[in-house]
Amino acid sequence: MDKSLIQNNIRKLRFEQDEMTQKDLADKVGVTRQTIVAIENAKYSPSLELAFRIAQVFNVPLEEVFSYHPEADKKRSKKIV
Repeated sequence: MDKSLIQNNIRKLRFEQDEMTQKDLADKVGVTRQTIVAIENAKYSPSLELAFRIAQVFNVPLEEVFSYHPEADKKRSKKIV
């Protein structure tokens, strides 16, 4: 299985925020706990709006929550050819 192009630090940030639960975060950004689980596990990439709301909850820049790794896409392309 290929790595996701978008990686996140949500789990780490939740624990730095007095061990915030996935449900607490979900309630604060207006999604289900399952959505937060899927994002944390890189099974789902959030919309830009949701990504900004998550960053706002933690009071950090978007880049501290999410990172984009285009080199993973290059590896995928080579496998397809």
